[in-house]
Amino acid sequence: MTSYSKLPAILVLEDGTVYYGKAAGKIGTTTGEICFNTGTTGYQEIFTDPSYFGQIMVTTNAHIGNYGVDEDDTESNKIQIAGLVCKNYNINYSRKMADSSIQTYFEEQNLVGISDIDTRSLVRHIRDKGAMNAIISSENLDVESLKAELAKVPSMAGLELSSTVSTTEPYFYGDEDAAVRIAVLDLGIKRNILRNFDTRQVYAKVFPAKTSFSEMEAWGADGYFISNGPGDPSAMDYAIITVKEILAADKPMFGICLGHQILALANGIRTEKMFNGHRGINHPVKNIIANRCEITSQNHGFGVVREDIENSKDIEVTHINLNDDSIEGIRVKGKKAFSVQYHPESSPGPHDSRYLFDEFVSMVKA
Repeated sequence: MTSYSKLPAILVLEDGTVYYGKAAGKIGTTTGEICFNTGTTGYQEIFTDPSYFGQIMVTTNAHIGNYGVDEDDTESNKIQIAGLVCKNYNINYSRKMADSSIQTYFEEQNLVGISDIDTRSLVRHIRDKGAMNAIISSENLDVESLKAELAKVPSMAGLELSSTVSTTEPYFYGDEDAAVRIAVLDLGIKRNILRNFDTRQVYAKVFPAKTSFSEMEAWGADGYFISNGPGDPSAMDYAIITVKEILAADKPMFGICLGHQILALANGIRTEKMFNGHRGINHPVKNIIANRCEITSQNHGFGVVREDIENSKDIEVTHINLNDDSIEGIRVKGKKAFSVQYHPESSPGPHDSRYLFDEFVSMVKA
């Protein structure tokens, strides 16, 4: 097992930049859009977040694997990232409740990674050049052949990925005797979102991404939740249609991350691919309705177009990002519908924003 960490590996970026390091996880080759997360903890939650499907993750925290792997910390039933890039890859771990080492975990789930990379240099490069595709290999160290393989990888822009990670069959979560019923459109939902509903005495039925509004309505839901997920929101006509129908029926609705973008698109607001995106657990956001600030957990590479919102008569801005002034929350005027770009379930991250679940449940009850 430890021999894997000593084998050479290579990382090639779309712009031709090359980094040499050591193999981490399974020996092999993987491709995806490279991005970075600035969180100092919660690597397992990040790896299993369906919103990261198809992406190679660079962790800026220096140590990965040092507290092992615990099944209770997963956000889905498998690793969702396409590959890992890190500085220090720790096979040995110290946490007593851990089930296994990160190396065993990666081998079991066929994840290819690379360690011993100067991640500070790499992140600065991505920040300057923007999001791009990349390839990692520990079985082929020929740069030119890797470049040729990388050239075949499609851009994240225009990709519809939610139907790939969504549940294939409806399922229930929570206490069926709970007073509130929420229909969840699963575009790539995290488990801790469902846990937050459960702790608020909400019974949820989780539906596949391409479920129609009429099918969800037939269950008798009191409100609707549109989840986070991967890919380009503008490529998801099916979800946009569903959200339009929920709005037309004047049902209470709450969206997170991708759900936020879908709600915007359903109201004629365009989305755009960001230069780098927001990924980390310390992003400052201001709730301009309550005149308060909160530190948030974020993970998105697309955003809503500010100009469209400013020209819209139907949308009101509720939250803004204090780093770059991007739109972090909206609500639909005259409707019981709102959304945020960040992750109030915050796993990992601070719990400043969990009040949003309370507000949604109160809206449904009202």
